[in-house]
Amino acid sequence: MAPTAVPPEADDDGALPADRDITPFDTWHPAVSRLERRLLKAVQEAARDAREDGVVFVVTLGWRSKEHQQRLLEEGIEKYGSLEKAREFVNTPEKSTHVSGEAVDIGPTDADDWLIRFGSAYGLCQAYANELWHFELLTSPGGTCPTPRNNAAG
Repeated sequence: MAPTAVPPEADDDGALPADRDITPFDTWHPAVSRLERRLLKAVQEAARDAREDGVVFVVTLGWRSKEHQQRLLEEGIEKYGSLEKAREFVNTPEKSTHVSGEAVDIGPTDADDWLIRFGSAYGLCQAYANELWHFELLTSPGGTCPTPRNNAAG
């Protein structure tokens, strides 16, 4: 799948547009293009193979700026009532693997299920037990994924 031209709404902080799906092949968007090179390659390879099973990957969150991560943390504190509870779902900008480009959130649920079952063939593993959609390179391709951590707080 060829990447599309950069639309004017591409946001440099990694925020995704509400009116269209972004795939692992949409490298015009910073949420995809600023992923760590090995992670992007693994996700693209897995997405190609998943398509053979009728499963389409959508990037629901990818790389994001420290400022964007801070906004998400503040929204989490508002939603959950405390920093401690928000940290179960949202990391600080200093600790976020999204900010470093080392994590990607994939949807919809059938894509998450596919990655949980077959992702280790690409080195992709579910990182957190409470986030079926959050994947990181946590093993070598063909290796065994570690048990997911309970949540983003550890």
